[in-house]
Amino acid sequence: MAVTESHHPIGVGSGWSVEAVRSRLAAEATHEAVREKRRGVGQKVREVRERLTSTSGTRPAFDVELARLYAHNRLSATNVAMALTIIAGGLLVLWLPPFAAVAWTAAVLATQLVIGRLAGRFIDAGEVRTLGGWLHRFALVEFLSATAVACLVPLTAGWAGHGSLVFLFSALVVAAVLVTALAASVPTVVYAGTLPITAMAVGFFLARGGATATHVAILAPLAQICLIFLGRRLFQSSLLALQFRAEMDALVGELERATAISEEARRRAETANVAKSRFLATMSHELRTPLNAILGFSEVMKNEVFGTHANQTYKDYASDIHTSGEHLLNLINELLDLSRIEAGRYELNEEAINLVHLVEDCRHLLKLRAQNRGIEIRELYEPQMPRLWADERAVRQVVLNLLSNAIKFTPQGGEIRLTVGWTDDGGQYVSVVDTGPGIPEEEIPVVLSSFGQGSLALKTAEQGAGLGLPIVKGLVDLHGGNFVLKSKLREGTEVVITFPPSRVMDPLPPMQEPAAAPSLREAG
Repeated sequence: MAVTESHHPIGVGSGWSVEAVRSRLAAEATHEAVREKRRGVGQKVREVRERLTSTSGTRPAFDVELARLYAHNRLSATNVAMALTIIAGGLLVLWLPPFAAVAWTAAVLATQLVIGRLAGRFIDAGEVRTLGGWLHRFALVEFLSATAVACLVPLTAGWAGHGSLVFLFSALVVAAVLVTALAASVPTVVYAGTLPITAMAVGFFLARGGATATHVAILAPLAQICLIFLGRRLFQSSLLALQFRAEMDALVGELERATAISEEARRRAETANVAKSRFLATMSHELRTPLNAILGFSEVMKNEVFGTHANQTYKDYASDIHTSGEHLLNLINELLDLSRIEAGRYELNEEAINLVHLVEDCRHLLKLRAQNRGIEIRELYEPQMPRLWADERAVRQVVLNLLSNAIKFTPQGGEIRLTVGWTDDGGQYVSVVDTGPGIPEEEIPVVLSSFGQGSLALKTAEQGAGLGLPIVKGLVDLHGGNFVLKSKLREGTEVVITFPPSRVMDPLPPMQEPAAAPSLREAG
């Protein structure tokens, strides 16, 4: 069983048609997709160009964010660095003259204050236009700070003993590690803040001589290599975090843009739907008025109420006019039903119906049409089925549409099987099976859509409006049921509609007659 129809555009006020509105919406969607693709390509080109012009091989925005991260780290760690410097200066008093220890401490504290001050100015600057100048300043002050820390080496040239050497080496390593951890987001600053310390330590311990000093001189560059590797890893982690955040921001932006596009498309679709509804409401009234006259006068002429026609051809013409008017009226009714179903305004007038009796009435109405085509309808009904809570008009329309399609697409001498029974979960179903040409599997979604038509159906039966199956599916869905269409080429088509168990009305037990009250004499 299949559906065919001729596709006619529908006017929607002011010369527009539904198809024109749909075409325009599709064209706008295509243009929007093209614009999005061009926008994406342009964004990639800009990113590549920015990476080529960047000093670190990343996007300039990332360079600014990395520098800002360094400034925040340095500013927040200023107090910690100054506290460590004061502690180290206090310990130096044990081996150095107080003046030398205080001078070294004051020099390091001054460089730390300068670094904190410069970091604060960079943060307060807001928008950064020339990042290179700031990076040069950061590298310079870090170099001065590292040089001040490295001045501890010549001050301790006269130290002796392993304890003093361990303290010196530990102080230098702690200073280098602190600079690496705080300035990892800007690699050039890491190099400027650690290389002076390492160079001074290697030169000092090599000049000192001895096995211990030589070992320390060898460990110093190895420690520098480890610090560089650690700084690179921290830099990659910071850069990856920024990239993830940028991707998240871009994703949020795309989501907001897609939401805006979706809202605009929804608004346009609602506008088109309102225009379609207005058109259907207006045209149904405008068409029904002349149709009533056409149907009435053509029926009068066909039945020769006011006398016989002088020419039999006139009577045939009147019959054709009456048939065409009925067809047009049915088409209008189907359009209105489909429009109400799609808009969710189809109201069900539910009542208790007997599904077997209703299906039998529909079969009886179409029995003559089937006999004229030489088609046999075989029915199989489950006996004593309880009533169903449903809209009788809607269910009748569903069964009539399915039977009409089956008769339409079943060849001469074919067979139709009509079954009513129980589902496995306690619901009720109606099955219509024909021996028609069938529908290709890939065309089933087409015939289930509004105005859909199958390729084989055009060759085997007269064309229709293409609204029968969509209306059937919509009415079944309104009842909470299920619609299934199965078909194989040259084997036929089966359509099954099921109603849920919640709509099956359980039969009430028979009422028991109340026992007669005893008479006064029987009661004593």
